[in-house]
Amino acid sequence: MSDLDSIFTIFFFILGAIFGSFGNVLILRLPKKESIVPGSRCNHCGKAVRWFDNIPIFSWFILRGKCRECGGSFSFRYPFVELLTATLFMAAFLKLGWSWSLLEAEIFIFGLVVVTFIDFDHMILPDLFTLSGIVMGLMGALLNPEREFLSALLGVLLGGGFLWLTAYLYWLVRKEEGMGGGDIKLLAWIGAVLGAPSIPFVILVSSVFGSFVGLFFAIKTKGGLKVAIPFGPYLVFGALVYLFVGHEVADWYWSFFVGDLRYLTPSPETLGP
Repeated sequence: MSDLDSIFTIFFFILGAIFGSFGNVLILRLPKKESIVPGSRCNHCGKAVRWFDNIPIFSWFILRGKCRECGGSFSFRYPFVELLTATLFMAAFLKLGWSWSLLEAEIFIFGLVVVTFIDFDHMILPDLFTLSGIVMGLMGALLNPEREFLSALLGVLLGGGFLWLTAYLYWLVRKEEGMGGGDIKLLAWIGAVLGAPSIPFVILVSSVFGSFVGLFFAIKTKGGLKVAIPFGPYLVFGALVYLFVGHEVADWYWSFFVGDLRYLTPSPETLGP
């Protein structure tokens, strides 16, 4: 890695931390329908957090997680969200380099981080992110020469359609809601950005991971299999896995079970005139 690449890597880490700080504001205020202005303030005394106490990641540790004015505690989630977003922004740059896809990935990552923690807290996935994400994903496929619009459109239909059908069949059998509309729109958003081939992968990874976590909480809380858990974060996990290593995992899977597919497809040189 050149010195210039190292500088840009640090730049995207810092940029992600800044967006993570803004994401914390959205996570806290958006479900309560509060204004995102003015800036950060203490939830205990209501006083504004001064700029030198609002440095992403570092300020929480400098202040030892407490408000300078009243000593009220700040959740560890704040630096965690900032660090997570910073790491994902940096990883996206290292994965994609300078490209249109990098711009789309950074916007996508920011949105996914925000909706994940809102879903954890309130079990809702705001339309502001999911529906606008679908529109932006489709527009990105039109403008980005590295993507195909048809794949994005099929991703919306396949992702949203699969979960809608699953929810509908569950309602027919159990006469109760098993999956919220937010999850349907979230998977459609994922399909719009990552394309139709991502949907089976995301569904598989999120279902397996979510099942293990759900079983753990069912046992821990003694609530049985009826315990309610948000599914959105597991869809997000599957989407991020696909974004960073999905193609490699898919290639490994097919080569392991089927063999190298290159030998099943004739090369242009062997087709003759």
